Amino acid sequence: MLDLTRFPRAALTDGPTPIRSLDRLSTHLGSALNGVRLFVKRDDVGPVGGGGNKLRKLEFLLGQALADRADTVITVGALQSNHARLTAAAAARLGLACELFLTRSVPRDDPDYTGNGNRLLQDLFGARVHLLPGEADSLAQAEARAEALRSEGRRVAVFPSGGSSPLGCLGYAACAAEIAEQAAHLGLDFSRVVVPNGSAGTHAGLAAGYFALGRDPGLVLSYAVLASEAEARAATHHRARETAALIDPALNLPEDGIVVDGRHRGPGYGIPTEGMREAVRLMARTEGLLLDPVYSGKAFAGLLYDVGAGAYPPGATVLFVMTGGVPGLFAYRGAL
Repeated sequence: MLDLTRFPRAALTDGPTPIRSLDRLSTHLGSALNGVRLFVKRDDVGPVGGGGNKLRKLEFLLGQALADRADTVITVGALQSNHARLTAAAAARLGLACELFLTRSVPRDDPDYTGNGNRLLQDLFGARVHLLPGEADSLAQAEARAEALRSEGRRVAVFPSGGSSPLGCLGYAACAAEIAEQAAHLGLDFSRVVVPNGSAGTHAGLAAGYFALGRDPGLVLSYAVLASEAEARAATHHRARETAALIDPALNLPEDGIVVDGRHRGPGYGIPTEGMREAVRLMARTEGLLLDPVYSGKAFAGLLYDVGAGAYPPGATVLFVMTGGVPGLFAYRGAL
């Protein structure tokens, strides 16, 4: 039992997201799966802002902000940030002002990327957007803006990239408990829980949650899509340890409990790979499900590669957490 009731929480989700098997894809791949059973958890769905994994983090971040009587939230991210889009949507839902500091982290300036997808939605949700060059320290500028607003009497909460603070990561610690309960109900024992790794919060939260439940945090595997493998592993371990300590100060999550694979990132963050394109098309054409081109597309490509390479024994059950980001597909029209 994982008790997180002492933490304030804003209601942004509709209970457990479904888990289902990928039957049509499995039939299509046949013997290439080597007897491995693939399942997905639909964290891409949600009642606010188009859905996605950041809603779980925002429940805790905005819960604390509301408890602190904040009237404004500020966060940071790349130009096509899913977290920024969902922060703007959740702020609108809760009646809070929202400002976004967005960096041009991907070397693109075409209209699809600069004006469609998440960028379109950020504006639709009423956020005030500050556009910065890729090398800018967006968090420092966000903090400076927050101080200026506080001097005017505003009450401001600032969230990091991806919402991946220890408090935000509690959203995925709660998800670990949710998956464990669903797996027991379904009569399944997942060999792996697979996620993409950008700001490291989803992996860190799941690892901390499993560790707090007395399970091996190494059950979780992430595919790095932002930083290098070594950097992603170090950041994930740091955040996972902080999150576990927030749950229980006696918890000391070991470094070898974090498993990250960096082989499928490609040339860099937000830059398409052929594996990503194939994975997005395959999931769409066999299951009618949409992976995003930045995060889950690359992670699912990595999972399919590992399954085909025999990384899992026959009969193993693997859960892929679909983290959302579907609006990003419209920003990557040319790549798809």
